[in-house]
Amino acid sequence: MTDLRIAAAGDIHLGEDVRGQYRRRLEGIEERADVFMLAGDLTRHGTLEEGRLVADELRGLPIPVVAVLGNHDYHSDLQYEIAGELRDAGVIVLNDDGVVIQCGDRKLGVVGGKGFGGGFAGKCASEFGEREIKDFVSHTRSIAESWKVALKEIVADERIVLSHYSPIKETLEGEPHEIYPFLGSYLLAEAVDTAGADLILHGHAHKGSEKGMTPGGIRVRNVALPVLGRAYAVYCMNGNGLL
Repeated sequence: MTDLRIAAAGDIHLGEDVRGQYRRRLEGIEERADVFMLAGDLTRHGTLEEGRLVADELRGLPIPVVAVLGNHDYHSDLQYEIAGELRDAGVIVLNDDGVVIQCGDRKLGVVGGKGFGGGFAGKCASEFGEREIKDFVSHTRSIAESWKVALKEIVADERIVLSHYSPIKETLEGEPHEIYPFLGSYLLAEAVDTAGADLILHGHAHKGSEKGMTPGGIRVRNVALPVLGRAYAVYCMNGNGLL
């Protein structure tokens, strides 16, 4: 059985001033990876023009592309239109659901979406008090539940979760502690640990660190571009987990 090679990046934040530049950095990606995953914040301000630019940069890549949106992509309330542009360009856009991709002799299941915040065990918001706080936490809980259901339903040789927000605090190390609740939530990791997966990819934490692990032992990688320092990272899986 051949290794499954996953290229991943997040927080590419493309704008008109860099048109064509990221695409050039993707040249030859098919020689290094079997699938390309984008962990949100594809645009700077979530405008439709930026969404179309991102779609143009990704159109016609010779390997499957799977993406989720990030908070920047939601900023102008055009997230559905941006997702539509990406899908028209052949990108698979997840919104708290899943997809199975045939990669050679392997079936790769990918589940995920934007994710959301709330903080981490012992230092997190709870569904108590003002309606606004209850809504904040319940939004994350609803997303986590959707991921858990999708993971349990998907049938594949390997399963990856793709998110923008982080499921653990370890990959946030380097960011100010005060903003951890706005960078992710333990509820996301709890859901994935319950349903099971082989790898979680996320972005959002530009000053964070690359590697971590959920309490249940699932490897987590922060693939935000400022963390990677390159156009994308490649992770290999051999049927027994991440190499």
